Amino acid sequence: MSGNIREEAMKLHRDNQGKLGVASKVPLKDRHDLSLAYTPGVAEPCKDIKANKDLSFELTCRGNMVAVATDGTRVLGLGDIGPEAAMPVMEGKCVLFKVFGDVDAVPICIDTKDPEKFIETVKLLQPTFAGINLEDISSPKCYDIEDKLKAIMDIPVFHDDQHGTAIAALATLLGALRFVKKDIKTAKIVVNGAGAAGSAIGRLLVNAGADNLIMVDINGALYEGMPGLNRIQAELAKKSNKAKAQGSLAEVARGADALIGVSAPGAFTKEIIASMAADAIVIGMANPVPEVSYEDGKAAGAKVVGTGRSDAPNQTNNVTVFPGVFRGALDVRARQINEAMKLAAAYAIANLIEDKDLREDYVVVDAFDPRVAPAVAAAVAKAAMDTGVARIQVDPEKIRLNTAARTQKK
Repeated sequence: MSGNIREEAMKLHRDNQGKLGVASKVPLKDRHDLSLAYTPGVAEPCKDIKANKDLSFELTCRGNMVAVATDGTRVLGLGDIGPEAAMPVMEGKCVLFKVFGDVDAVPICIDTKDPEKFIETVKLLQPTFAGINLEDISSPKCYDIEDKLKAIMDIPVFHDDQHGTAIAALATLLGALRFVKKDIKTAKIVVNGAGAAGSAIGRLLVNAGADNLIMVDINGALYEGMPGLNRIQAELAKKSNKAKAQGSLAEVARGADALIGVSAPGAFTKEIIASMAADAIVIGMANPVPEVSYEDGKAAGAKVVGTGRSDAPNQTNNVTVFPGVFRGALDVRARQINEAMKLAAAYAIANLIEDKDLREDYVVVDAFDPRVAPAVAAAVAKAAMDTGVARIQVDPEKIRLNTAARTQKK
């Protein structure tokens, strides 16, 4: 990071004592205001909520409140830096929730590396929140934490590092495949990196219909029966690489139509990209330095290149995902975020660009495109209602319009 950016970032955080604050939604100017907001009037919603706990979504801030929860064990590219050092990232995530989705989010940095203690802590927070966004938790315990919380909680639990990244990758891939006129069902797709994010991408690709998918990690292509796989990787190996191909990234990437990376800087060499099929798609999501830069990927012969960086075309970033996903889930008071909702989000993002407008440097919309969160929210809400996980029914078009109005004010 340049010295100038460091200085500016440190000044921003120090001058503002962070990035979040609390603002009242109601006036408090006189005794009457006080009697409504607090005693005696506050007892009235308390009594109604006691009789029907779901009214807490309607009568309190809970209905628009998400916890951004971490143990600080895998923060950005910094690793296990602890919950206090993770706070600036969680705070920043909350700002993105507010700006892009008008979702009120609170950083919850939990001082334990014990998965069971983490799970119990988050579970006990359920009466305060309408959703839980898990963040920056090391693999493989992140899988167990999310699975157990989903099983015991009656509100959405969403590990954004996994599923937000997967939705963003699928959205870019769908646009790129439309541009090069290839089908996700038949295209040879290689995903390099089989950790939390890579495994989630693989699972979502399979659910989207990818029949020719190969996952690769540091030990080579994943195949059914491969020793040393965790339970998520083993399950994914059964659903991908049907020919049980073995070998390194360089070997299995030959002839590939698409190469997606959630691995390491520089992993996609000129030789690897040159060995791919005609009109190749390369999406490098390592952060902050991708598997290949946009310029180098194009120079190596790729037709479409995407990265996670905001200073290059085709940015593939989960900031286009989680604000709209939670906005839609909260608006129908969803009990969970399921696979149908994730797929709906990816297609909503991808379909914002019409076929006639696709270009090699424009296969996915920018994070600041004002259509993104409204489209994602409406699609996710509809999928929640269609799959029976919504508590209430709301017209998706109304959600789209309301989200547009709410976010344009930010």
